Amino acid sequence: MNKKVVIIGGGLGGMSAGIRLAVDNYDVTIIEKGERLGGKLNKRGGNGFSFDTGPSILTMPWVLEQLFQNANRNLTDYIKLKRIEPQWKTFFEDGTTIELTSDLPELIRQIRSVSKEDAGELFNYLNYCSKMYEYSLKSVYKKSLRGLQDLRSMHTVKELLSMDPMKTMHQGTRKFFKDKKIQQLFNFLIMYIGSSPYHAPAVLSQLAHVQLGLGIYYVDGGMYEIANAMSKVLHELQVNVHLNTKVKKIISNGKKATGVELENGQIVEADIIVSNLEVVPTYQTLLENHPLHHDFIQEQEKFPPTVSGLVLLLGVNRKYKHLTHHNFFFSASPEKEFNQLYNEETAPEDPTIYVGISSKSDPTQAPEGKENLFVLTHVPPLKEGETWDNKALEYRKLIIAKLEKMGVTDLSNSIEFEYMFTPNDLQQLYGANGGSIYGVATDRKKNGGFKFPSKSSYIQNLYFVGGSTHPGGGVPMVTLSGQLTADLILEHDLKYDHKREIG
Repeated sequence: MNKKVVIIGGGLGGMSAGIRLAVDNYDVTIIEKGERLGGKLNKRGGNGFSFDTGPSILTMPWVLEQLFQNANRNLTDYIKLKRIEPQWKTFFEDGTTIELTSDLPELIRQIRSVSKEDAGELFNYLNYCSKMYEYSLKSVYKKSLRGLQDLRSMHTVKELLSMDPMKTMHQGTRKFFKDKKIQQLFNFLIMYIGSSPYHAPAVLSQLAHVQLGLGIYYVDGGMYEIANAMSKVLHELQVNVHLNTKVKKIISNGKKATGVELENGQIVEADIIVSNLEVVPTYQTLLENHPLHHDFIQEQEKFPPTVSGLVLLLGVNRKYKHLTHHNFFFSASPEKEFNQLYNEETAPEDPTIYVGISSKSDPTQAPEGKENLFVLTHVPPLKEGETWDNKALEYRKLIIAKLEKMGVTDLSNSIEFEYMFTPNDLQQLYGANGGSIYGVATDRKKNGGFKFPSKSSYIQNLYFVGGSTHPGGGVPMVTLSGQLTADLILEHDLKYDHKREIG
């Protein structure tokens, strides 16, 4: 008889694990509290405008291709990917603009317009970033890692030293570029995973290769089509999916989970449980009465949540011709911005603002002659009992004023549709720790850049997927976490079955 797996939460990690485990002949049930699958990858609309409310940029599409291939399917039969160029347009306080593009002669020209010296170092920098990515392909993207010991077993000493373990990402960037604007541009790639370039390890410089070498993509019809595609495969594989259903607690007998209890009192039995809820909220809310919960409290200090965000969905009655699909309006001082975000844990006075306009690449996302602006500003994760109810409107005013000052003219008078998400909304909707967007922060000193292990240290048949576990946050990483955790479950089961046969 096939083993029963219950997956708590149908985000990308949960869906990815569900597909892989169903292919491996497990009997899979996904329990999702929301009205649709996808987790933070979600959608909202009104007045003819459509918005992706979560991730707006897709990198490393090979992760999705690999998932579909494992299920004997072709990704292109389900979604159509569109490569975006230029990738980003970046705006600086002094009026300088740089377009980030994988067209290298054009990128050199763009960088040379700011710093001739730095333009000469671009190829050396990209070679450095490419090597970091190649190292990760050998380990981080191949297997669910618990920590440094696992990493050491997959690399030579020379490779480990080449990863610049004693340097931060900022120190890696500074090795090649002298100009502050160029440093700020490449350092900001770390925000794909919601961490600080002054804290994250240098190996994450690979994000420049991920972006410039592999490209960034959009999905026709909106990014939510990724969730639709995965949902179709789950249906084809006859995975049981329960929407609008909330798990109240994980039932355990000592160190073994036996199932979950739903809010309506129903018990769903399971041989294996996979939580797509972040690790900290899983222990705090689903295992709060378990005696081992107290052992976990000390461990969690090593894995702080990433930044949260204030999100504005703005439908405007005009087109901003000087903007592209992805735009970044940088702060005047990245050091001050990141210090306020990560050290002082306060919302930056001068934040970097991201504006995504998917209607630039996909006219179906806004009425003719109009545009859909997805505006994201990073803010610290919520402290215990904190609320944005009394400060969201004030911060919104700051964001709109900065955008207008930096060239998004007459924005406040052009808005005809608006919706706002605060960190409290992100926490309430997705159970995110402190309203975290990307799971666990990557911090060289606190956790060596590692995440929570994918297998619980306290409950022997409890596993995790999503941004708080290996390999981290962002669409490709979260999707990959589902695949790597499924590999881990199969590996443990095969070992267990082998021991029983010998015994």
